[in-house]
Amino acid sequence: MDRRHFIKRATTAGIGAAASTALVAPLATPAIAQVSPKITWRMTSSFPKSLDIIFGAGNELAQIVRDATDGNFNIQTYAAGELVPGLQAADAVANGTVEMAHTCSYYYIGQDPAFALGTAIPFGLNARMTNAWFENGGNDMMNEFLAPRGLYALPAGNSGTQMGGWFRKEIVTIDDLKGLKMRIAGLAGQVLSKVGVTPQQIAGGDVYAALEKGTIDATEFVGPYDDQKLGFVKVAKYYYYPAWWEGGPAMHAFFNLEKFNALPKSYQAILKAACAAANTSMLANYDAQNATALRRLVAEGAVLKPFSRDIMETCFKAAQEVYADLSEKSPSFKKIYDHQQAFKKDAYLWSQVAEYSYDTFMMMQQRNGAL
Repeated sequence: MDRRHFIKRATTAGIGAAASTALVAPLATPAIAQVSPKITWRMTSSFPKSLDIIFGAGNELAQIVRDATDGNFNIQTYAAGELVPGLQAADAVANGTVEMAHTCSYYYIGQDPAFALGTAIPFGLNARMTNAWFENGGNDMMNEFLAPRGLYALPAGNSGTQMGGWFRKEIVTIDDLKGLKMRIAGLAGQVLSKVGVTPQQIAGGDVYAALEKGTIDATEFVGPYDDQKLGFVKVAKYYYYPAWWEGGPAMHAFFNLEKFNALPKSYQAILKAACAAANTSMLANYDAQNATALRRLVAEGAVLKPFSRDIMETCFKAAQEVYADLSEKSPSFKKIYDHQQAFKKDAYLWSQVAEYSYDTFMMMQQRNGAL
């Protein structure tokens, strides 16, 4: 048999064998189908749809996951109250009612004050510092704390430093705070209670009605863009700044730990990337919208006022007392708080050298009309 005839016969035999095998066994399933199963999750939010930047960050997260998996991983988003009350979102994740939530960690300080450190504490970190702390051990510490509760969390939004809120009356001295009923979340309520305020924790969608009816005398919420949407200027005209209790409050995507760990590694990576994108876009959107909204609020009658230095100093001292007390009561709080405090010292040192000096100069140019 010559070489050409041999190759022809061998090739024909190979094709025939392959064809016979194909008739007996189906073609192997592509690997991508094995690692990209079709999954549908539900994500409950702690926020109403009217807060389009905050609630929208959850929608953006879900859309990125959907697009990155060609629709195989579908996350359905629900506003506060559609599935569970806004302030019970993380609880619903922990007990398996839903797979994930978009919420603020500090809503759950009734379970342990350490939850507050995942969002913001009075006189804590600003937005950039918060993200830096998360990336350098902070979020790992939060997840170590959350794991026994069946939860895993990733940063998924930050509003930047918020406004100090809306008051029915002018707040000139620390004594003007005494007796006020104020909607406020997190540890700030405990700090303000030391100076005479009665804190109230009310879900976002219910705040306006409470202020309008006089159930509360004051409320903090987020900042000008959201506050204008909610119409607070119609029922309380004094608008104070800054929210010393929320220098850089973070929102998280909370996951049921068991269900997150059961996901393919590719889906876990996509979720992490989607959360990071939502984290960045939320802050950027607030930075872009707040200045214009603030001008509109002033035109509508808002009286813009800074908290006095005396009020800030008094509340700062009260905050230190609260932290000392909580550190004795909660080992988890002390561990995470001490880590954050150590980080904060260097963070503010660096900020003072570069960021603060640059921003101060540029703000002077803005005031002088050069910008």
